[in-house]
Amino acid sequence: MTPQLQIRSTAGRVVAWAWLAFAALNLLDLAFGFTGRTSYDLMTGTLAAALLLSCGVAYTVGLRPAIVADEAGITVRNPLRDLRAPWGAVREIEGREAVVVRYVAADGAQRRTRAWVLQTSPRARARAEARARKENPKVPAEALRGRTPAAFAAERLNEVAGRHRPRNRSGNPAARAEGEREAGAGVLAWNLPAVLALAVPGALFAAAVVAGLL
Repeated sequence: MTPQLQIRSTAGRVVAWAWLAFAALNLLDLAFGFTGRTSYDLMTGTLAAALLLSCGVAYTVGLRPAIVADEAGITVRNPLRDLRAPWGAVREIEGREAVVVRYVAADGAQRRTRAWVLQTSPRARARAEARARKENPKVPAEALRGRTPAAFAAERLNEVAGRHRPRNRSGNPAARAEGEREAGAGVLAWNLPAVLALAVPGALFAAAVVAGLL
């Protein structure tokens, strides 16, 4: 499906790519001794494992998180888990301190997933509202309340959902329930590459630390 809306953290991606470049240069130095290193010991291995682990953190925290909306549904990519929900299973998308998607799971229960990107603390939210009131003095305060990046993102996502959510015109409850089942269910699952990006270098780093203590 072609994404119609992608929401990501620009600052997070910039920091992550900068750290990956820094870590790559240090790993090359550890491997080839560009700065004059000629011997390799347990400390070198521990530092290499720590750098690899930091790369895994940069990938999972800085590069992976995103919210993607397409014709079929919404995908919420958090550091280690992904939510994929067709529009027919999405019950609500709200944005206050964070974008929260309420959806119907396979067992019929309604669940909520909080997106990692665009999270805002209550203090930052209050500052954003104060800044909006200062910039728009003629707009009623009620209209500016909750105008956080997450709230704006939720509005845009709801617009996409409104265009593609299936419409059931039947007033029959059984027909509505059948239509909801046919629309599919939201699935929250662990992302294997993200888990491995932390687990493998984490295990190497732990082994190196333990070996250094023996």
